[in-house]
Amino acid sequence: MIRSLKFLPALLLFAALGFTAQTDQDAQLLKRAEKLHNKIIAIDTHTDTALALTRDKVDLSRVQADFAKLREGRVDCCFYPIFVDQGPLTDASRDSAYHWTIDKMKAIRAYIQARPKEAAIALTAADIVKNKKRHKLSLVMGIENGYPIGKDLSKLKDFYDLGTRIVTLSHNYDNDICDASRYPQNTWGGLSPFGKELVKEMNRLGVIVDCSHASTSTLYDCLELSTAPVICSHSCVYAIKDHPRNLTDDEIRAIAAKGGVIQVTTGRWALSWLPSPEVNIGVFCDHVEYIRNLVGVEYVGIGTDFDGGGGMKELEDASKMKFITVELMRRGWTDHELELFWGGNFLRVMRAVENAAGK
Repeated sequence: MIRSLKFLPALLLFAALGFTAQTDQDAQLLKRAEKLHNKIIAIDTHTDTALALTRDKVDLSRVQADFAKLREGRVDCCFYPIFVDQGPLTDASRDSAYHWTIDKMKAIRAYIQARPKEAAIALTAADIVKNKKRHKLSLVMGIENGYPIGKDLSKLKDFYDLGTRIVTLSHNYDNDICDASRYPQNTWGGLSPFGKELVKEMNRLGVIVDCSHASTSTLYDCLELSTAPVICSHSCVYAIKDHPRNLTDDEIRAIAAKGGVIQVTTGRWALSWLPSPEVNIGVFCDHVEYIRNLVGVEYVGIGTDFDGGGGMKELEDASKMKFITVELMRRGWTDHELELFWGGNFLRVMRAVENAAGK
């Protein structure tokens, strides 16, 4: 009876969060997970939370990855790119998208900078490590969909100067940079001539090339051209769910061969054809383990896509991220493997991108 009481708070927490297993082992795993998170750096490489936080009226109860939920879930660094919906490929539309993105980027910067005790903008891998030691949340700026860059390389530098350190080259449709995976028209057969120059400029500045949403031909063009590792910030495994946004075994192998990472996302749309009530943390971890078994633990991480389609049963928001650690521990993952999954792999890539810059 005394032993059961010792773990009562954790057991109640599991029950409140909807987990079916409520045993002493669960409580011990949660305790071990939280202890591990004190030492490691946990990184989520993709959310759409920036737009959620820059609305005129923000209801934080409806935001999946706000500061408080990230802290509760034991996440140390979260990517807050600006998602840009794509319009026509005209000069007027490109210009409008550029100015809109600049305004939104300034707004999320102001939001973060108004809360200096809680969080800080991270520009480098070293910043993420430093902020962890200072008990501050790191936020990394970026753009999802290179559409507002248009066909002007100088615009990338404008975004870089505002803190952008990652660009997802496209969204669901082909743009001036490349072909997309969801509704491809095979406009360019991969990267456009401008897209090739953009990848070179991203390498020069030290901006991460993100091929989530990009077509297979675009991915292979980037892998061939880029002097730094290429990533997919929020994608899953095609062999488990044959969705056009997911990655085939050959694509996963190719990314790993060039030192990149595949950041597994959390939306049912990418994870499974099962009904929503059956898609849970276990299904997510199946994708993670598939990549580990295919190419090694050094090439997998997490990019939730919270506030943009991410989330599932048992992982409705960022406050529950630590339960991924619990599940992977239950499956026998070592502390070292978990450290790599949560942030070690991505920090390696980020440092490689920084080291390649200017060369």
